[in-house]
Amino acid sequence: MERIGKYEIRRPLGEGGTSVVYLGFDPFAQREVAIKRLHPEMLRVTDHTTLYHHMLLNEAALAGKLQHPHIVQIHDAVIDERDAYVVMEYVPGGTLEAFARPGHLLPFERLVEIIFKCTRALDYAYLQGVTHRDIKPANILLVSPDGQDIKLSDFGAAIFTATETTQLAGLGSPAYMAPEQVREQPLDHRTDIYSLGVVMYQLLTGRLPFEGSSNVNLLYQIAHETPPPPASIRPEIPPELDAIVRRAMQRDPAARYATWLEFSHDLAQAYRNRSLAATPGELPDSEKFERLRAFHFFREFSDIEIWEIVRFGEWRLIPPGTVVMKEGEPGNYFCYVIAGELRIVKKGHLLNTLSPGDCFGEMALFAAGRGARTASVETVTETRILTIRAPALLRASSLCQMHFYKGFLEVLASRLSLANSRIASV
Repeated sequence: MERIGKYEIRRPLGEGGTSVVYLGFDPFAQREVAIKRLHPEMLRVTDHTTLYHHMLLNEAALAGKLQHPHIVQIHDAVIDERDAYVVMEYVPGGTLEAFARPGHLLPFERLVEIIFKCTRALDYAYLQGVTHRDIKPANILLVSPDGQDIKLSDFGAAIFTATETTQLAGLGSPAYMAPEQVREQPLDHRTDIYSLGVVMYQLLTGRLPFEGSSNVNLLYQIAHETPPPPASIRPEIPPELDAIVRRAMQRDPAARYATWLEFSHDLAQAYRNRSLAATPGELPDSEKFERLRAFHFFREFSDIEIWEIVRFGEWRLIPPGTVVMKEGEPGNYFCYVIAGELRIVKKGHLLNTLSPGDCFGEMALFAAGRGARTASVETVTETRILTIRAPALLRASSLCQMHFYKGFLEVLASRLSLANSRIASV
């Protein structure tokens, strides 16, 4: 069996001018991996190959550093005079290239979800001091061909803003470059914002905003011209999405989104305003993320932990007059009010009302499923709740669990303070 280092080689996945990517298997970790290996001739250090060594070293430098659910994980790297390869997470669903041409365009709601997740992943990278610098459909991988979970890949062209003061020319893909990249001016996260705008433009229209007869002509257009609005090419594009692309692709970096948060907020808002969700009553992941991020309880949770909750939580829309928890019954779950109003009742007496951002049933966490509910909770209006079961929380990351426990202590302290105030006023 052919091997690269300790990794078994299953089959080639793709090949370019400088490297080949294999599907491999790690016998120690018992998992499939993707292995990007430089061609042998690239190992001879010349002026031409120095750039490719730099790019592979960039990816190797990120091993274990960017831990995000929407960024491909780098597991291992070997770079010496005899061999050079990077071992990374295998993502089997293909790339967004398949959906960047007419006749194969994505539904608007799926496109918004994918771009939203890209903005959150790139914001995370930016906060770690990394600007990707080569955002394009080929570097956005799909976890499954028909899904909307993605992984950003290929950080070979990245710059590390905390340590790099100079930038190598020749990195990046010309069609997706920002004007300041073309002019070899200083770059920051707004460069990636522009490139993601180009990706969104292409996914909406099936064509690039600029298409030159040569690279020189293409780069001139990027630096000096304004592309036609996406909606002028495809009139059914919602105005909100057209506006988002046009803002992301402003020639002047100061006129673009100032932060990734602004970009992602507009995407989530466009989804809400246009009612793009295909299934009535079902929230898209972007909406779930935005709702949780807005609540005080989750203020100290990182984006990564919020994405964990989006995945392991159970999201339900409940009609008015429904008993969500019943006094005296055991339970191993707790809930958050996402929207709507509920009331807490004990022996027929109203104890309190609950509104968005409130939690209830959290004492089940400490009783480990053996305690009985001390009151009933029923909906007053149509209500959306997030249910988290104790076994799911126990499988969450330790940081995520810690933030939950800290939040519950704050809730408990607040309730005790309120109870003392009420007793004192009697």
